[in-house]
Formats: sequence, structure tokens, C-alpha cells
Amino acid sequence: QVQPVESGGGLVQAGGSLRLSCVGSGRTFSSYAMGWFRQAPGKKREFVAAISWIGGSTSYADSVKGRFTISRDNAKNMVYLQMNSLKPEDTAVYYCASTPSRQPSPLLSSYDLWGRGTQVTVSS
Repeated sequence: QVQPVESGGGLVQAGGSLRLSCVGSGRTFSSYAMGWFRQAPGKKREFVAAISWIGGSTSYADSVKGRFTISRDNAKNMVYLQMNSLKPEDTAVYYCASTPSRQPSPLLSSYDLWGRGTQVTVSS
């Protein structure tokens, strides 16, 4: 299976915005849910957001609700994470992942294809 590939990370000041992109591959992209996770130094990888196969259902971690928006474009095999009002505690490596399920899940164990991650650093 081919891994998803993330892009769009970088350095931004607190209060700023970034949009992460992920090109999905390895399975019929439009048939499966996708998720974003993140891992800060010294911490466990945690759920950020997920979206169903068509995009009609989304799920967010409480820490990002109202600030982050997940979306997808099945015609382009792309999933996005728009991050607004960024905080220093959002600093982490962000991973895109694919699950062999049509519905979004916050569980790491639900995902079997992972990208290599993109670094997001938010300065105070």
C-alpha cells in the first residue's frame, strides 16, 4: 500500500493560520474516511480531526473545535486541515491517515495507512 503524503506545515505566529494538505493513495480514496493526528515532542500521538468518505460527517478533538476544519476533495484525492487561531500548544508533527472504513474515527487503531508527517510550529 502507498502512504498518504502531507504538506503545508511550517512556522507561524500564535493567532495565525495554516492549511495542511494530504494526497491520499493506496486505496480507492473516495471510498474511505480520512483523519489527521498530531504528535508533540515527548507526547503520544493524538487525534485531531476526521472526515467520512463523502465528507458529510466530521469529528474533532475538543482542543481544536471551532478553530480547525477538515475537508476533502475526492476528485483530487485530497484531504485538508484548515487551522486558524493557532496556539503554541498546537506545535507538533501532523499526520494524515487512512482507514478502511467509511466513517470517521478518533482511534489510532482504526487507521492502517499513515503519512510521514509535516511539522507545524507555532511561536508565542
